[in-house]
Amino acid sequence: MPSRQPSLLHAVIAAAALLLVVHGLGRFIFTPLMPLLVNDGQLSTSQGAALASWNYLGYLLGALAAIRWHQPQQIQRSIPLALALHCLTLLGLAITDYLPFITLLRLGNGISNGLIFVMVPALLMEWLAARQRIGLSGLIYLGVGSGLLLSGVLSHPPGVTLTNASRWWPAALLSLPLALWGGWLMLRLCVDAPGTSKDDSAPARSAPLLDARTRPLFLAYAGAGMGYILPMTFLPMIASIQLGSSHPLVQQSWLIVAAATLPAAWLWNHLGIRLGDRTALLLNYATQLASVLAALALPASMGIMLCSLLVGSSFLGAVLLTQRLGRSLQPHQGPRLSAALIALYSVTQLLGPWLAREWLNHGGTLPETLWLGAGALAWALIWTWRTGHANR
Repeated sequence: MPSRQPSLLHAVIAAAALLLVVHGLGRFIFTPLMPLLVNDGQLSTSQGAALASWNYLGYLLGALAAIRWHQPQQIQRSIPLALALHCLTLLGLAITDYLPFITLLRLGNGISNGLIFVMVPALLMEWLAARQRIGLSGLIYLGVGSGLLLSGVLSHPPGVTLTNASRWWPAALLSLPLALWGGWLMLRLCVDAPGTSKDDSAPARSAPLLDARTRPLFLAYAGAGMGYILPMTFLPMIASIQLGSSHPLVQQSWLIVAAATLPAAWLWNHLGIRLGDRTALLLNYATQLASVLAALALPASMGIMLCSLLVGSSFLGAVLLTQRLGRSLQPHQGPRLSAALIALYSVTQLLGPWLAREWLNHGGTLPETLWLGAGALAWALIWTWRTGHANR
């Protein structure tokens, strides 16, 4: 019923809140928590890398399921289930130190993250498009930056002493009201299943996703997923190894990442409009590559600070610009192309921590794994250069 529809502002804020919950309080809070849990003795560094891999595997499974359940009615049925799974996994993490159970919980949390991160933006975009306000949809990604910033505070809340599993309680308790409120508003969005004419559907069903125009974009995005996930997963842990567990940058590095993320979506959207999406994407990957090289080549404290600032201000831009560039290369393939890119990004994010764990198991050090990220981002830069100019 129209009277039950939330306002535009409430709908956008609710969607942003849900991304804050699953991405900030579910997925990436593990990054600042990891060195603390290792210092507590709950995990080893190698076990932490393995847990990150299981979480990213869950994200991939959730994203693939979200691609299958893409109709608005399917999305609205799935969102409450995904949010319930998120909250239950965080509550479970707050009460157990048993590693196999923690592994299962991180897998489940990844599934909920993948479902929400794909479904909520898709649902809101359909709702806004019906009201001719689709330009507002990008504002929901402010929830990602806010979630990263909040995760840095909640991982080590001022004046509160927590250890081992109890470190998850702040995120778990805050997730409950935000998930309830945001999920309730998403259920109030009345969205009809988008109709597709016969003429419109034919090109999308017959044309291949991978052709001479899009293949370089896919290859570049594969490198982007692996390149950014290593510093985003291990940067505080690397700071702890290089500077000592009590050094302020162990916690501050993540706060710098989070603060830099807040204006990133607006910045790269603006640069894409001014410079063109391909040129802006080249600049974006160059920035990400510089962030990883800074951590590898500069003195530890300076390198960690610069890496935090540059990777935080750039990784969301790669997502935004790649999605838009892909649509301009194949205008009739928008939904399918976007889904395929998300799945690919998930796969290479999964590979990054897994390869880091293998390196550690063979006697390497965690800071050395950033060379893998540098190589992946150089790969992304080269293939983006080979991506054809899209007609705008």
